[in-house]
Amino acid sequence: MATTFLSPPDPASNASEAGPVAVASGASATPAFSPLYQQIKVLILQSLQAGEWKPGDPIPSEMELAARFRVSQGTVRKAIDELAAENLVVRRQGKGTFVATHAEQHVQYRFLRLMPDSGDLQSEGPAERQIINCKRLRATADIARPLALRTGDAVLQLRRVLAFQGAPTILEDVWLPGGPFKGLTAERLATHRGPMYALFETEFGVRMVRAEEKIRAVAADVASAELLGVTVGEPLLSVERIAYTYNDMPMELRRGLYRTDGHYYSNKLS
Repeated sequence: MATTFLSPPDPASNASEAGPVAVASGASATPAFSPLYQQIKVLILQSLQAGEWKPGDPIPSEMELAARFRVSQGTVRKAIDELAAENLVVRRQGKGTFVATHAEQHVQYRFLRLMPDSGDLQSEGPAERQIINCKRLRATADIARPLALRTGDAVLQLRRVLAFQGAPTILEDVWLPGGPFKGLTAERLATHRGPMYALFETEFGVRMVRAEEKIRAVAADVASAELLGVTVGEPLLSVERIAYTYNDMPMELRRGLYRTDGHYYSNKLS
């Protein structure tokens, strides 16, 4: 395999860092002029994407990674600091660093911004899920484009209703690329008790690491009003989300309609 050599180690590195860091060609490496810790971050991301360390698994220690990449432990620590800030890994005092997973309780609602008026989503308990349908079809242009697919490529479409404390609250249409999610069925979704993203991790090796959303106000049509238990024309919040796995690869298109008569959309800006 051809190899591209990145910029040499930082001046603070020890003598064992005399050589450059190598990245396999064809990988989405950062430019050669990027800081060394950013290059190490790219290499760790490549290992995560390749499945070398699964969600929930520990990654090698900073010392082991420093030896592996021939850089200082401080350089590795800075790379891991950024990965932790992006919720890609989790540090546990006295235990090490672990690949983040949606199965953990405190991140199960990471991408869900709809909060009850009480302000505590956890107090509502887990969502009750009703699968309306789950089918395979060919992607239309408006579905293929955000998923970086070609029109006509196979996709899996899922429609479901999420209810909190017995009240239907969210109607979602979800599209997934057919290849990575081969074998996913309505029955498997219905019997899985944890978060859907945790199922994607454990059974399909796909971890959603970030998402982008578009939000607008709409009026409930006949179909959505019936499924959400509201009157036709009632205001709903329309949220379109694209979720990405490592290296900004889109893996899910989700279009949801949210009731806001007992909930509000919450986001933190920084």
